[in-house]
Amino acid sequence: MMEKSTSKDPACSPEETTSESAKVPTAEPPREVAASESAGEEQVPKPQAPAPQTPATPTATKPVPPSEDVPSAPLLLTLEDVSNSSMTVSWEPPERLGRLGLQGYVLELCREGASEWVPVNARPMMVTQQTVRNLALGDKFLLRVSAVSSTGAGPPAMLDQPIHIRENIETPTSHPTALLSPGSCFDPEAPKIRVPRHLRQTYIRQVGEPVNLQIPFQGKPKPQATWTHNGHALDSQRVSVRTGDQDSILFIRSAQRSDSGRYELTVHLEDLEAKAIIDILVIEKPGPPSSIRLLDVWGCNAALQWTPPQDTGNTELLGYTVQKADKKTGQWFTVLERYHPTTCTVSDLIVGNSYSFRVFSENLCGLSASATVTKELAHIQKADIAAKPKGFVERDFSEAPSFTQPLADHTSTPGYSTQLFCSVRASPKPKIIWMKNKMEIQGNPKYRALSEQGVCTLEIRKPSPFDSGVYTCKAINVLGEASVDCRLEVKGESLRSGEQESAPLWSWTRGSRELKIRQKRRSSKVFNTHF
Repeated sequence: MMEKSTSKDPACSPEETTSESAKVPTAEPPREVAASESAGEEQVPKPQAPAPQTPATPTATKPVPPSEDVPSAPLLLTLEDVSNSSMTVSWEPPERLGRLGLQGYVLELCREGASEWVPVNARPMMVTQQTVRNLALGDKFLLRVSAVSSTGAGPPAMLDQPIHIRENIETPTSHPTALLSPGSCFDPEAPKIRVPRHLRQTYIRQVGEPVNLQIPFQGKPKPQATWTHNGHALDSQRVSVRTGDQDSILFIRSAQRSDSGRYELTVHLEDLEAKAIIDILVIEKPGPPSSIRLLDVWGCNAALQWTPPQDTGNTELLGYTVQKADKKTGQWFTVLERYHPTTCTVSDLIVGNSYSFRVFSENLCGLSASATVTKELAHIQKADIAAKPKGFVERDFSEAPSFTQPLADHTSTPGYSTQLFCSVRASPKPKIIWMKNKMEIQGNPKYRALSEQGVCTLEIRKPSPFDSGVYTCKAINVLGEASVDCRLEVKGESLRSGEQESAPLWSWTRGSRELKIRQKRRSSKVFNTHF
């Protein structure tokens, strides 16, 4: 099984002698074949360059006496790949290996136009594919390979045409017959320019801002890119261009209005080319209107007229901004924005004031640095009109209390807080009094009374059957009083036989003596009273 090898030393110039082994391109053998090559290393003759017939054509073969001991020429010498610094070739073993057997192969290069063949590997290597690296871009080489036995080297196999070391060149796999003709197998890839989307329309920059255009392109080998501005060459003092392998960059550090125009990028590759056009517009703020004058003043209105600015900032105007200022305060207020006509009428002016007016121009960069101000003041005269206000009749909203929503009878469960609601209407605000069974309950912590926006609420906290009764809400103000009643019933739950329940603690106040009764219900239905 034949093995592959890759050279690591740079190729030697054809004008140098073969004795300078440090500069001759060689290929390192694999470990498996290194031992087998050492046995016959001294017997391998050094390739000698015969006297050239012409200075541009090297000798194709070596004088080898016909013998059955010498192997024949390798078969199917093929160029596999070429890049910008390397190339790869392969071949098949010869038909006749010789009586003493095959010792390896020797690969040789010759620069086009020279006559000296330079060996890539100093000793024969048992490989059928080699990669030669560190080649100079743009060089052309002739290549041949010979089979070597212990008797000597056989006739070489040689490529018909020189190999051109070109940048990013790939051998088309769809044309296998072209591998035998390396000079004609590399068809250049047509150049293409991909203009970014934001550069397909006019590219707008302000004066002083940088311009940085990066335009990608493709093509093999590397194409040449050139820029023009309005059909002329670029000014190298203001514009710098850097072209890489896949893009071209145009840079302007500080843009000026003179940099506006049409920039054209042309990518050349032999007889093919591609072009892209980019329009750049460098703008700045416009100048103020040339003049302004006050046409007429009537009532609360003033008519103005002005002329367009001489310098629009290298772009179209977006309109005008009109402002006014009264003589008393001197503060400017905007009346119209992005107004396109050159005449306007300012209305709603205050009677008795005097006004000045000014106008700004506006474009994509903004308002002009200054404005044109009217020389005359617009005086808004007072009219001889006396205002007669109508008599105002004050209305009396006083009202006696009246309930718009009465209290409703309610049934509650012992132990659960309940609320009573009603709504009253009165002016001035009435005083609300709550009563139970015709007795006021103000100040009792068991009850909580609220009144907000005419809605009266009485909250009874954890009622018991003792809290049952008739509750009254009374509203009183200086114009009268009104009241509403409702009945609250707190029902207790019946107990099953054998169950016990602790009765609540009832308290009464009799004079200065407080009487407390705690009632307990037992399963025998006997009540005990403790005083």
